[in-house]
Amino acid sequence: MPIEIDHAKQAVRERIWNALDTARAVHNDTAHGRIPNFRGSDAAADELAALAAWRDARVVKSVPDKAQLPVRARALSEGKMVYMAVPRLADPKPFYLLDPDQLTAPPAEAAAPRAASALAPKVAVEELQHVNLVVLGSVAVNHAGVRIGKGAGYSDLEFAFLTEAGLIGPDTVVVTTVHELQVLDEDLPATEHDVSVDLVITPSGVITCTAPHRPAGLVWEHLSAEKIAAIPALAARAPTAGR
Repeated sequence: MPIEIDHAKQAVRERIWNALDTARAVHNDTAHGRIPNFRGSDAAADELAALAAWRDARVVKSVPDKAQLPVRARALSEGKMVYMAVPRLADPKPFYLLDPDQLTAPPAEAAAPRAASALAPKVAVEELQHVNLVVLGSVAVNHAGVRIGKGAGYSDLEFAFLTEAGLIGPDTVVVTTVHELQVLDEDLPATEHDVSVDLVITPSGVITCTAPHRPAGLVWEHLSAEKIAAIPALAARAPTAGR
């Protein structure tokens, strides 16, 4: 990522983290350094659950962050299948499969990352079903759907990976749940590999985004050799040219 874009994104993160801390709008002591566990995440999950895109979804891919726990729990309680990534995708089978028909714990418990790692089987990309709805976490997002995560880049990587595998397509709806303070009415820095969202869900309502950007697949030149080597599923598919 160009250094100027990286710095611009970090400036936005710091501004949002500071605003959330000042407003005491997160459940943690601080929002800094993470996807904010914002107050009102249950209400945002309710707003999402009222949408036809949610009702029609059978398979949901979600980030594992605490802010999206109410969404994952609700999906399981409504009989939807949920995929969550193994931390840092550091396994040849890089996703957890949360099947509501196979759960041995209540949905709110099973949807927590620690429980999922103990209860849910890991699955390879080839074992996944087509994803109807993708739930992303964000530090900031604007009305066009451009979002900024916490900076690790795994959500965008997972999205591109599943797109390339044919598991995410034009019919897949992409959403993020956030606090109102995380929604900005301004341009945000973005790169070719950044995923935009179709819908921004806040505790008070839904924003339909304009012309969200989706990468067609993995942008290999944006991935370091070290990152590729650390992710078995990527290393197995990486082009040999230039390596």
